[in-house]
Formats: sequence, structure tokens, C-alpha cells
Amino acid sequence: PARPSLEIATAGGMPKPTEVYQFNVIAVDRQTGAAKWQQTARETVPHEGHHRDHGFASFSPVTDGEHLFAYFGSRGLHAYDLAGNKKWEKDFGELRTRAGFGEGGSLALHGNTLVVNWDHEGEDFVVALDKRDGKELWRKTRDEPTSWSTPLVVMHEGKHQVVVSAAKRVRSYDLAGGEMLWETSGMTENVIPTPVTGDGMVYAISGFRGAALLAIRLGHTGDLTGTDAIAWSHNKNTPYVPSPLLYNQRLYFFSGNTGMLSCFDAANGKVVIDA
Repeated sequence: PARPSLEIATAGGMPKPTEVYQFNVIAVDRQTGAAKWQQTARETVPHEGHHRDHGFASFSPVTDGEHLFAYFGSRGLHAYDLAGNKKWEKDFGELRTRAGFGEGGSLALHGNTLVVNWDHEGEDFVVALDKRDGKELWRKTRDEPTSWSTPLVVMHEGKHQVVVSAAKRVRSYDLAGGEMLWETSGMTENVIPTPVTGDGMVYAISGFRGAALLAIRLGHTGDLTGTDAIAWSHNKNTPYVPSPLLYNQRLYFFSGNTGMLSCFDAANGKVVIDA
């Protein structure tokens, strides 16, 4: 049968489970495909269902080459060494996602800092943790509906900041202390794509029930909405789920959830290929 539309899938969705799920972390030998180790991070009955197009383990793990950080949203953040020994874990509570879409949006890692964004249908926050022991470095409250975008760490003029894209505002926080540096409106609802950065710019994009692309110049502070800090923008055929690709001063992205490709000059927004 044909895949149901987004609205139908959302209305029906995948119901809340009644059985216990295992949330596993598996290391595979990439030469042979054999499992080297497997650890169960959590066993629990999930508190809500999810969109039928994905599952309960949609987050990507990250590694610093010595440790593996496996994030399962409502089932916590779990740190292992590369032999599979758990070093620490951290719980943040339960996400309540819009329309039961389910959880996603991976964590970011830079240096000794992990960043988790927690936007849902409840109290929102972004939090930075010390990767070595899981202790909180800072936490900032937010006001957003559910989003699934992964935070992006960028460096400008020798300082690191973390950019979080969401429906009401794209915001950037100082990575060291959590102070909000700048913000701008301009995205659509249900933000999923992760921003990309290059040549002193951040490119934020979304495409649910609308289209939005902002090329944001780094180096400005405060509310950038409608200012010359927005180098250029575009409001047609932007992706709902896939993130854009920035390569060789060209910005590539798909139209909606289709295979139609657009390409823009990243510096000035001139069209190279328009879907």
C-alpha cells in the first residue's frame, strides 16, 4: 500500500507501546561486520509513540576517539569507553513531542563540551555538559515548540558559539558560558534540518508548511531580524527533513522531501540550480 500522508501518519501515528523496549549500543567490527560488544543503556516502556517514518533510536551517537556518547532522549545520555564500559549517564526527563511525532535531534560535541537541545511540548532548555563526567556546565531556558534540529558549534573571531535552529527563533549561545549572543526569527514550524557554516556565515533552513533559508553573518549580537546581518534569504523549495550541504562555496539542498536539488552561491544567494 502507499505510504500515508504526513497528516494521516500524524493522526494515526505509532501508538504508545505497552511492552518493554531495550535501548542498546552496539559496536561492530567494520572489517567483518561482527559485533564487538553490546550494552543495554536502558530497558523501559516508552511513554509515547512516534511517527511511523522513524523509531525510538533516531539520535546519532558521537565520539571523541576515546569515548562514545549515546543519546536516547527520554532514555538518557550514556557515556562509554570504546571497550563498552559505561562511564556515566544523565537523565533529563521525558520529552512530550508535538502530535506524537517522536524524538530526534542529536547532541553536539566540541572539545570537552556536549550540548543537548530539549525543545518539546513542555519546559524547554539547552544544556552543556562536561563530557568527562556528565556534570552540567550551564543550562538556559527556552520557549519553543518541538524541534528536531541538532545544535551546531561554530567558531568566530577565536570564540566558540553553539547555534540552535527552531521554529520561533534561531539562537546562538556562547559555548563557554551559555550567554545568548544573537537571535533571529524566520524559520518555519517543525524545524528538523541542522544549520551549516562556512566563510563567516551560518545557513539555517527549514521547510514544513512553508519555506525558509537564512544566510546569517557572524559577528553581530542581539536581535538580527530584518537587519543587514541577514546576508540573503530564500523562501521557496527548502527541505523539511534533510540538512543542507555546503561545499566549495555552494549551498545544496533538496526541495521538501523530494529528490529535486537546488544549488545557490553561498556568498550572495545567486541561483545556480533552482528546483
